[in-house]
Amino acid sequence: MKLLSIAIPSYNSQDYLSHAVESLLPGGDQVEILIVDDGSTDKTAEMADAYERRYPGIVRAIHKENGGHGDAVMTGLRNASGLYFKVVDSDDWADSEAYPQVLEALSRLQDDPVDMFISNYIYDKAGAKHKHVVSYRNALPRNRVFGWEETRHFHWGQYLLMHAVIYRTALLLSCGMDLPKHTFYVDDLYVYVPLKNVKKMYYLDVDLYHYFIGRDDQSVQEQVMIRRIDQYLLVNRLMVSEVDPFSVDDVHKQKYMLKFLEIVTTVSSVLLVKSGTEENLRKKKDLWSYIEKENPRVYQNLRYRQLGRAIHLPGSIGRVVLLCGYTVTRKIFGFN
Repeated sequence: MKLLSIAIPSYNSQDYLSHAVESLLPGGDQVEILIVDDGSTDKTAEMADAYERRYPGIVRAIHKENGGHGDAVMTGLRNASGLYFKVVDSDDWADSEAYPQVLEALSRLQDDPVDMFISNYIYDKAGAKHKHVVSYRNALPRNRVFGWEETRHFHWGQYLLMHAVIYRTALLLSCGMDLPKHTFYVDDLYVYVPLKNVKKMYYLDVDLYHYFIGRDDQSVQEQVMIRRIDQYLLVNRLMVSEVDPFSVDDVHKQKYMLKFLEIVTTVSSVLLVKSGTEENLRKKKDLWSYIEKENPRVYQNLRYRQLGRAIHLPGSIGRVVLLCGYTVTRKIFGFN
């Protein structure tokens, strides 16, 4: 069994795929790199095959019809043979200094594996002098196994993204997660659904993942997100319907999951308001109505938290306050 399976969902990634793959090859025989060609029409498939021929036993090329990012992740997961599983998007890469440290720590955990391994990630924004690093040193114990009862306060902008986590493969396969096809923004669902089964964790305080932001067509660009808002809303609704935070086995985990859900729902609501269309303002009302109907207890929790109250401030003044807060947060944390 390999130590770590790394899936690279790839669609028309010929211009940057090599950077991602080359950053992962130093893992050697400990890792398998699964390049999932999601029906690309450029040279991505050829590049994947070439890497497989050059690095047999380490790189595998998997070709499939186009199904979107989530479907490519699920394909990688179904083909994974590693004890642990990580997703690296094709325009991102692993840090050359942190990567061997992560592999060494995972190797030490082979005999008694944890459910979730956590490391830091970097918002590598094109043209930005300061690269914002999201770390968890204030919220999590370092360099040892711990449970949810030892977690501390997570600041805004510090929640766990796909970039930060490495899951135990068997946990992902058994948690019931099924990411929707042809849908962007499934990263949140990928991290959120398995949390219900996570008990043992390990945090290594190194900056492993470089999360590139800068392409005009990138899915996290604000205007792109507004155009694809229905896909983000689908992910938001699935987070509500697939896991009830109040049913999990630990109050600390419950608190974290509710905060994570609050942030995602806030982003949905802000983007809908920011678009300024009557249709999207109706979608905002529909989203909150859906949450209330699907899980009244979750609705009450989200609606009357600080962000929930801000989202529902009435009139033009409320809209200005909400969007100003969003702009400041975006500037601080470097997203979009």
